Amino acid sequence: MYFYQKALGGELEFQTVKGSFFDSPGRSEEAGQKILHSQLVNDHIVLFASEMVVPEEFPNTTFLWINCDSDEEIRKIHAGLAEGGKVTAELQQAYWGTTFGAVVDQFGVSWYISTLPIKRA
Repeated sequence: MYFYQKALGGELEFQTVKGSFFDSPGRSEEAGQKILHSQLVNDHIVLFASEMVVPEEFPNTTFLWINCDSDEEIRKIHAGLAEGGKVTAELQQAYWGTTFGAVVDQFGVSWYISTLPIKRA
């Protein structure tokens, strides 16, 4: 999540196993310190993440979509998420009238990044 905080900005919060629903008597101190979930919050988004499933059993088939308020913001986020990853669509004008790009980040998460839709009168 530190990577996403660098790319997207915002405050990062963590919930450990200790003190959660998954805490149980006899759990080791090390196991209790593992991250149950985290969230990244800024003025525009809340990104919530959990590692409660085994990635090998549930491969990633999800795209996350971020709508940006400006060209400056979309360029910053697109570049940040692409760091160590792969750009799958360069930023360009999409047929629906907004700027759009796509990235697979260094962790294999697929992202669509777009400016907000054009408001039509």
